[in-house]
Amino acid sequence: AAQDSYLQLKSLGLEGRSKVIEIVKGICSANTESWGAFELEETGIGRLDHKIAKLAIMNKVPGVEWLRPYALSGDDGITLEEYAPFGVVGAILPVTHSVPTLTGNVINMVAAGNAVVFNPHPGGAKSAAMAAREYNRAIASELGIENLICVIENPTLETFEQISKHDLIAIMVITGGPAVVKAAMTSGKRAICAGPGNPVVVVDETADLAAAARSVVEGASFDNNLLCIGEKAVFVVEAVFAEFMTSLERAGAGKLSGRQLEKLTGVAFTQKNDGGGCSHAVVNRDFVGASPARLAGAAGASISDRCELLFAEADKSHPYVQEEQMMPMVPIVPVSNFETAVEQAKVAEHGYRHSAIIHSTNVGNMTHMGRQMDTTIFVKNGPCVAGLGLGGEGYLSYSVATTTGEGITTPKTFTRVRRCVMVENLRIV
Repeated sequence: AAQDSYLQLKSLGLEGRSKVIEIVKGICSANTESWGAFELEETGIGRLDHKIAKLAIMNKVPGVEWLRPYALSGDDGITLEEYAPFGVVGAILPVTHSVPTLTGNVINMVAAGNAVVFNPHPGGAKSAAMAAREYNRAIASELGIENLICVIENPTLETFEQISKHDLIAIMVITGGPAVVKAAMTSGKRAICAGPGNPVVVVDETADLAAAARSVVEGASFDNNLLCIGEKAVFVVEAVFAEFMTSLERAGAGKLSGRQLEKLTGVAFTQKNDGGGCSHAVVNRDFVGASPARLAGAAGASISDRCELLFAEADKSHPYVQEEQMMPMVPIVPVSNFETAVEQAKVAEHGYRHSAIIHSTNVGNMTHMGRQMDTTIFVKNGPCVAGLGLGGEGYLSYSVATTTGEGITTPKTFTRVRRCVMVENLRIV
């Protein structure tokens, strides 16, 4: 079905692709509240206002305008390079952003001229199928193309393997954790992988501490810290540590004591046996995307109903620092100086090369951290969401291909380059 739809889309040219994108963006915009509520009900993680917000900004996802051909003209003639579709894309969706990722992928992939088959996370499969059904209905009505967007309604590891090994699937696109990324990269197909991250923040002694605190609260609280780019650990120079902690409280965050943090850690993480008497902390999925109120309750703390984020002092080896925990609880690590802060942040980021943030007015410090971290996204003096065009310049995608290096995906990501050469003729200069 997807292959037939791809061929139909191909026959309609760029105008047909643009019409599909117009349909998808329009339907998504009209259903932000109901779809956000549906996804929250199905997944049970995150915040309703932010589920809605993620769907309301699809106008920031680029379309066919991104596919500008590259031309060369010289004494030997003219060469034109254009961006061609792969055909049918196989894609994996995360439970954290099922409909937003599906919608953003559809816009990018269809702009590139492809059809797509999605294998969603089982926890968000109903949401993905609902959105795809509405998109397909409108696309069929307007353009006569059926099943341009295919979704496996009962996804399993077996359906993932079937998709990844199918002869008609030209390329795999993965937005998910390390296990599914590893599976895709060993499938034998080209894979574009948005893998794990553990975004770190450094606050130096020159930072505007009030603004830095507001940014951390805004970013780390977004959808209860489900964003892959969300602030997960903050390293603060000791000279301003106490003042920064006070600034976080003034920004509305709730502070946990050391005892409360350890009580929460005891239930928010479990220990996985590595063999040989060794083990390491693993996030308890029951607490992923949980509300600050639930986390505070588990910690034995009382917080305001308006509190959007918890924070606590922690050392560099704490599970909340080292693991991608996706909870609205941010560990704040005191460090002796800026260089040490960057060193410890680099260790905590684990070489994922995903995202990092600095709060500073020292351009040299910004440059040093940017070079040392070598991340796909590097934000200076703003919340994490600025890295995806929300409060910062740029375009949006919910698939950030860090593992395989394509970066924030665009229509061009899902194309292959074709070259057409005319020798000696057509150059009129």
